[in-house]
Parts: sequence; structure tokens; C-alpha cells
Amino acid sequence: MAIRVLELIFFFYFASHIPITLFIDLQALLPGYVFPQPLRDLLRWYAREFKDPMVMDPPEWFKAFVCCEALFQMPFFPIAAYAFLKGGCKWIRTPAILYSAHVATTLLPILGHILFYQFPVEPHPGPKTLQERWLLVSIYAPYLLVPLLLLFTMLFSSTYNSASTKCGGTSVNTKKKN
Repeated sequence: MAIRVLELIFFFYFASHIPITLFIDLQALLPGYVFPQPLRDLLRWYAREFKDPMVMDPPEWFKAFVCCEALFQMPFFPIAAYAFLKGGCKWIRTPAILYSAHVATTLLPILGHILFYQFPVEPHPGPKTLQERWLLVSIYAPYLLVPLLLLFTMLFSSTYNSASTKCGGTSVNTKKKN
């Protein structure tokens, strides 16, 4: 029962990540004319409301992370969403471990940047007060916490850490018997 709840959390995480990546995150890499005006307005509103200048004027290292998201993570999102919606797909274990380790590693410098960098006031103001910084951290934090939860689930759950292959209720034992 608990593993099924986690799988549904992972499904919603990956399914929701598809439009977020395509319509929001990729605005850091692609020219503005690629996106309809309402999506550009949404990004501007978010950046202004939550004081996130990284999405409006992304540093080069942030663009590199978004590039990794587009090239390596985006193709994985629908596969992972399918596996976790179906449930018990053991073949997702290794790719999920790689994904979660990669994402957790990229989120640490982003969170550090938010907490410790002295953002300029112009052209896009960043967080100045501790409250503004923690608000922005709270927006990015699920993209660290869910991958860490995924990593621990893949490493320690008996559902995903056994010798048989299983997906959606069918099981095939791959362990050789002597």
C-alpha cells in the first residue's frame, strides 16, 4: 500500500514535469518567439512574484542544467510516468537511480545560489530577505526532495530491489536455481 502511494507521487511528479520543462524551463534556452505570449507572461509573473531572476536572466551554469534537463531528463519523464502509473516496474530502478542522483546533484548548487548569492537589484531583482530566499527555496525544494525519495525507494524498497522482474502484476523470476 505505501509503495503504491509513492509510485503515484512519482507518477504525478514525472507527468507534471513534462509541461513544466517544455513550456517554462526551456524558456531559459530557446528564443522568446518560440513560446506564445501567455507562457512568456507566466514566466515573467513567476520571476517577479517569487523573485527568481535565474529564469529571466539565467547564469551560464543554470543554462547548462536546463540543457541537461532538456536532453537527458525530458525523454525520461514519460517513461518514468508510465512505469510508476503502471506500478511495480522493476526495470525502472536503474534509470530512476541515475535520474535521481543527477537531479539531486544539480539542485544543491541551485539552492546554495538562492541562499547565499547577493542578487543584483536590476534588471531582475532576486530575493533579498531571508523570507524571500526561503520562499524561493520552497519552490525548488520538491525537485530535490522527490528525487531523493525516489532514490531511497529504488535502493531500499523490496518491491524494486529484488531478483525478479515485475511490472503491473506480472512476475518473471530471473534468478537461476541450482
